[in-house]
Amino acid sequence: MDFRVQQFMAMIKAKNPGEAEFHQAVQEVSESLIPFIEENPKYKHAKILERIAEPERTIIFRVPWIDDKGDIQVNRGFRIEMNSAIGPYKGGLRFHPTVNLGILKFLAFEQVFKNSLTTLPMGGAKGGSDFDPKGKTDNEVMRFCQSFMTELFRHIGPDTDVPAGDIGVGGREIGYLFGQYKRLKNEFTGVLTGKGIDWGGSLIRPEATGYGLVYFTREMLATRGESFSGKISGSGNVAQFATEKVTELGGKVVTLSDSDGFIYDPEGISPEKLKYVMELKNVRRGRIKEYALKYNAEYHEGKRPWSIKCDIALPNATQNEIIADDATRLIGNGCICVAEGANMPSTAEAVEMFLKAHILYAPGKAANAGGVATSGLEMTQNSMRLPWLKNEVDERLQTIMKSIHETCVKFGKKEDGFINYVDGANIGGFVKVANAMIDQGVV
Repeated sequence: MDFRVQQFMAMIKAKNPGEAEFHQAVQEVSESLIPFIEENPKYKHAKILERIAEPERTIIFRVPWIDDKGDIQVNRGFRIEMNSAIGPYKGGLRFHPTVNLGILKFLAFEQVFKNSLTTLPMGGAKGGSDFDPKGKTDNEVMRFCQSFMTELFRHIGPDTDVPAGDIGVGGREIGYLFGQYKRLKNEFTGVLTGKGIDWGGSLIRPEATGYGLVYFTREMLATRGESFSGKISGSGNVAQFATEKVTELGGKVVTLSDSDGFIYDPEGISPEKLKYVMELKNVRRGRIKEYALKYNAEYHEGKRPWSIKCDIALPNATQNEIIADDATRLIGNGCICVAEGANMPSTAEAVEMFLKAHILYAPGKAANAGGVATSGLEMTQNSMRLPWLKNEVDERLQTIMKSIHETCVKFGKKEDGFINYVDGANIGGFVKVANAMIDQGVV
């Protein structure tokens, strides 16, 4: 590791002890940015990297609620408002037992760069709770969301901070959160994105992260004259719509997974089978192994799908799901492209292996930016009080993902022609925010 990176990371770790995911995210970015900053001393003199790695505001609060048995439960809520240099804070809410301060700081930090790449005026934030919606009734989820918003509402607003969904926060949760905000503030504003289409949501917002991932991957493949086929981890929102779009573009998706294991269907996951997966996961909230029973596919308990041979891998589950051994298997099996639909699903060691092998590799801050980009388009529609048609939103999404790819190529193309999408995304996302921070003074 570069000595300058080591020095910077020593400072980050001392100020943020025990936050491994945050350390990992900051190190990945600093390895790209510190050489760039040395060549552009205005950013060094203004200490932009030091400032961008420190949240503008960190909010932690108690969330008490009553379960169906009448017992009082207590969870912890968070909102990390990381950077507002180019627009109001923007980023999802995650409800999952693993949520802690370090994970949300990593996600908020990544969000700053991701939102900058979209070209839309959005700052970066992230929030959530260690509450687990799994196994809870609709009424329990509603009571939790109402308690959560009763504190959060005072910190957010359409021109201040606009949360969205993430793991554990889908349309149901967004509805309950929005309803409580409206009740408390007595106003109907675009304070959350991912809303229902009947009350301010945008067409293709549910599809946007998965579609955007595939549009970005298509641009990557085109640089080498390739096209689609591959496998996908996860079976939630992003994985479902990535599967739909890959299939539409002529590819064949052969795996889906959840936290219990993965299915392998060598015949491919057809539109009919995908419809079943959507009903299974979104309505019945079942487990992916039920797919294997229905369609006579292989089911691998407690494993990830990276041992299955493929051309393209789209990890869509959670952070650090691809470790060094998985990267070795993917490369050895002839995988030519890894594009991240999840946030930081590859460990630092895995990323290093992908880059050394010179396969196409896109970090999540670039590849999965379609979701927040369409959230930004939802904000625009809310401000205009005017909904766009599906094809209008989709065309804008495709334009944004193509623009993000062009930015990555501009800042990531090396002398030998290899495109380092990690450098491209980090530097491309940094420049816009850094220039805004310099213009706005020491704040």
